[in-house]
Amino acid sequence: MADPSSYRPRPGEIPDSPGVYRFRDEHRRVIYVGKAKSLRQRLANYFQDLAGLHPRTRTMVTTAASVEWTVVSTEVEALQLEYSWIKEYDPRFNVKYRDDKSYPYLAVTMNEEYPRVQVMRGHKKKGVRYFGPYGHAWAIRDTVDLLLRVFPVRTCSAGVFKNAARTGRPCLLGYIGKCSAPCVGRVSEEEHRELAEEFSDFMAGRTGTYIRRLEKQMTDAAEEMEYERAARLRDDIDALKKAMEKSAVVLADATDADLVAVAEDELEAAVQIFHVRGGRVRGQRGWVTDKVEDVTTAALVEHALQQLYGEETGDSVPKEVLVPALPDPVEPVQQWLTDRRGANVSLRIPQRGDKKSLMETVARNAQQSLILHKTKRASDLTTRSRALEEISEALDLDSAPLRIECYDISHLQGDDVVASMVVFEDGLSRKSEYRRFQIKGFEGQDDVRSMHEVITRRFRRYLAEKEKTGEWADGDELRDLKDDEGRPKRFAYPPQLVVVDGGQPQVAAAKKALDELGIDDIAVCGLAKRLEEVWLPDDDDPVVLPRTSEGLYLLQRVRDEAHRFAITYQRAKRAKRFRASPLDDVPGLGETRKQALIKHFGSVKKLRSATIDQICEVPGIGRKTAETIAVVLAQAAPAAPAVNTATGEIMEDMEDGTPGTTAGAPGEPVPAGAPDERRGQET
Repeated sequence: MADPSSYRPRPGEIPDSPGVYRFRDEHRRVIYVGKAKSLRQRLANYFQDLAGLHPRTRTMVTTAASVEWTVVSTEVEALQLEYSWIKEYDPRFNVKYRDDKSYPYLAVTMNEEYPRVQVMRGHKKKGVRYFGPYGHAWAIRDTVDLLLRVFPVRTCSAGVFKNAARTGRPCLLGYIGKCSAPCVGRVSEEEHRELAEEFSDFMAGRTGTYIRRLEKQMTDAAEEMEYERAARLRDDIDALKKAMEKSAVVLADATDADLVAVAEDELEAAVQIFHVRGGRVRGQRGWVTDKVEDVTTAALVEHALQQLYGEETGDSVPKEVLVPALPDPVEPVQQWLTDRRGANVSLRIPQRGDKKSLMETVARNAQQSLILHKTKRASDLTTRSRALEEISEALDLDSAPLRIECYDISHLQGDDVVASMVVFEDGLSRKSEYRRFQIKGFEGQDDVRSMHEVITRRFRRYLAEKEKTGEWADGDELRDLKDDEGRPKRFAYPPQLVVVDGGQPQVAAAKKALDELGIDDIAVCGLAKRLEEVWLPDDDDPVVLPRTSEGLYLLQRVRDEAHRFAITYQRAKRAKRFRASPLDDVPGLGETRKQALIKHFGSVKKLRSATIDQICEVPGIGRKTAETIAVVLAQAAPAAPAVNTATGEIMEDMEDGTPGTTAGAPGEPVPAGAPDERRGQET
C-alpha cells in the first residue's frame, strides 16, 4: 500500500486549467482516468487526509504510485480525451459498463451492390443502416420474417448469393416469395436497392405511407375483381400491422429521443436506455457497473452518455436525450453530443406529461435489472470465491490467487511446437492478456524443455519491465507490447499462481525456470489430465481435490482454455506451413504474380526446370525478376516425395505446389481411412 504523499506533486506544479489526469500503480498500469475543469483543485482533493476520503477513493490513491496529467483547451476536449483514455487503458477504478457490445442490431448493408438485411453485433460499419438495439436476436428475426412479405430484400450470405448466381437457381426464400431473388436477375440492382430503401424507411418509423398505399392497391384490386392479388395485399397489410404492434406508440408527437434511467445502491448501478424513434420504442439496452469510485448519479449519467455515444455520429445521436440527473457542468456534455450529431441536441430532465411517465417506466426497468443482476451475481461471486479459497488452502498459499496464468505446449509429432499462456483474474478469463509462443531454443518434441523455455521467456520479460534494465525483445510473443504506457497488454503484471498442463516433469521445469531467474514469490502447480491430479514442486505425491470441488473445476477450466488456445495456434501454423511454397522466398513477388507463374507452368516442379526466357513469357515478369526466381528455386532443394505408407503411392507436387498422388488411378484421392504420415495427434 503506497502513501499518497510519496508521489504528491509539489505545490504550484499542477496547472489551474482544464485537463485529464491518470493515476498509475507500481507496475505503471493506469488504474484511474479523470477530467477536471481545474486540475489543481481536483487533484488537491485526492491528497487530503486519508480518513476524510471515501473508502473507494482511499483504496485508489493508496494503490496508485504516481499521477500525471494533460492540459487541454476546453472542457469538451477534456471529455473527449477522458473517453479515449478509458477505452484505451481500461482502468480498474473507473466506472465500466458491461455488455456494451452484446446487443444485436437489425442492419441493412446499403454499402453493398445488393443490400442485405441481417443481424449484426459489435462496432458499427460505415454505409450500413442500423435499427435497434434489440434485447434478443430472435426478436429481430421475427420482425424481418413479417416484413419480407412486403419488402422481399436479400438476407442470404455472400457465399449463398454467389452460388445461386452461378447455378441460376434461387434459394428457398426466392421460391416462396420472401426474396426478390436479385441473384438470378428477377429484379435489377436499382429495383432491389429501392426495396431496401423502403424497408429501411419503414423500420425508421415512416409506416403510414406504406400501409395507406397497400390499402389503396388492395381496394383497386378488389374493384377490378383481382381477388387473389387483393388477398395477398390484405395479408401484407396484416403483416405490417403485426410488425408495428411489436413496438407500441409511447410518444404521440413522433418524437426521436433516448431515455436514460439509473438504479443504484452503494456497490453497483444499473443503467437502462430506451431508444424511441417516431414515437415508438425501437430498441432497449441495459448495463451494470461496479461503483469502484465515489460517483454520483449525475456522474453515472455522464459515463453512460460517453459509453452510448462515444462511437456514434449523425442521426445515431437523437435530437433529445432525457436523463434522471444532469451532469455537472452540463454544457460541455451537451456541446459534445451536438458535435457528434452535427446539430443541436437537447439534454434535459423530463418534468411532466408522457415523457416523464415513460421515464418512470425506464427507471422501473433499471431497478428490475439491478435486482436480477444482484441475484445472479451473488451466486456467481460466491462460487468463484469458494473456488479460489479452495485452491489457496489446497496449495498452502498465503492468499487467494486472484491472478492465475496457465501454460500448455502443443505440437504435431515434434513439428510446429508452440505454447500458450492464458490469464484468469478473479476466476474469470482475461482474454486481452492471452499470449502465444513459438519454441525457438531447440527442435523436436520435448515438452519439459519447451515448458522451461516458455516460463523463462515470460518471466525474464517481467523482470526486465519491473527493473527497467534495457530491452529484451527476441520473442515473437512480445510484438504487441507497448512500452511504459500502462496498457492492459503487458507482461509486467505478475500472477500469484502459475499452472502448467502436465505432471511432475513439467512442474519441475517451470519451478527451475523461476528459480534460475531468482523469483520465489510465485506459486507453481501442474494439473495432470489422466487422473486430474494437482502436482506441486518437490512433492512425491499429488494433491487430490474432490471431484465436486469448485477449486478443481476452476483449475480444469483454466487448463482446458490453455489447451484450446495452444491447439488453435498450432493448427494455424501447421496450415500456413502446408500452404508454403518456394516462391515465398522470392523478394518482391506478390500473390498475383505467384498465381500467374503457377497457372502458366502448372507446378513449381515445371517452373524450376524452365529457362529464364520461358519465365519472362509470363505476364508481369521481367527479366530481372525471372533471374531472381531461377536463382531462388535453384537454391531451394526440392523436397523428397512423400509416400503414403498404406498404399505405397508417391505424392507429387500439384499445381499449387502442395503434395498430391501420382500412383493409382488418375485423380484417385488418398483413401479416407488410410493412415498418413502427415497426420498426428496434437498435444
